[in-house]
Amino acid sequence: MKHSLTILGVTLLLCSCGRFANEDKKEEHKERIVCISKQYSELIWALGAEQDVVAVDVSSVYPPEVKKLPTVGYHRALSLEGILSAKPTLIMCNSLKSLGPEHIVKQLQDLKIPMKMFESKSEDIEGTKALMREMGAYFHKEAKADSLCTKLDADMKVAMENGKQYTEKPKVLVIHFGRASNVYLIITKKSTGGKMMEWAGGEMAISDSSGMRQLSAEVVAKADPDVILLTDFGYDRLGSSEKIAELPGVGSTKAAKNNRIYRIEEHDLVYLGPRSGENILKYQKLIHGNQPVQ
Repeated sequence: MKHSLTILGVTLLLCSCGRFANEDKKEEHKERIVCISKQYSELIWALGAEQDVVAVDVSSVYPPEVKKLPTVGYHRALSLEGILSAKPTLIMCNSLKSLGPEHIVKQLQDLKIPMKMFESKSEDIEGTKALMREMGAYFHKEAKADSLCTKLDADMKVAMENGKQYTEKPKVLVIHFGRASNVYLIITKKSTGGKMMEWAGGEMAISDSSGMRQLSAEVVAKADPDVILLTDFGYDRLGSSEKIAELPGVGSTKAAKNNRIYRIEEHDLVYLGPRSGENILKYQKLIHGNQPVQ
């Protein structure tokens, strides 16, 4: 798993290195927040509280406006120089355990830069709403937080009702990105993405004790999914579902034979947030297609 995260960190760093050139063009800030959490970044923008954010980590890519800010590295491969150049008065992150490398974290602690970690954990929909309300209270955006929670509830209600009506549960394989030496990084049933696919009425093709797992082409072929969802990095690198179907282990699957390989956004899968309900509704359309309901 550590190896998988290292690969992911290097990939994000290479793909996002151009963002290091972005400059902080805001002249006045009541606070100078460096946000090292893609989930927090999306929530801050959804709340309309982004005015004091001066830098983010490279995995913060939604909404698109986030990418206009300077970056401080991948959250597990932080740049101390990048953080200090943003002149932060506050660092926001999910937890200290999510940051690295260790010596950079220690230096930040020694510098006594205040760090803010919200108590609510978004392991499920109720926890996600609690986090949105907690952040809303922190930024004095309570009304907006309530609105986000109301929309999430409404979207989830429709998604859950749809899920109960589907006559079949297609087997879904979610490939996080591409392949290296015929090895794929797979999102498993254990992950947040796995929960979302099951809420969408699908059955995850891979179960494991960790949220992601590197698997061989042979394992992918044996799983024989009905649908393959490939995240944006891998899909965009190959360019089409036809090219993806040519990959080792993929071509023999029902998904490839029936042309049921689709592109999805990575950041929509790895955490729960205000758009999770509407994303699940999108996944239902991909997974079930025109399948009739009871």
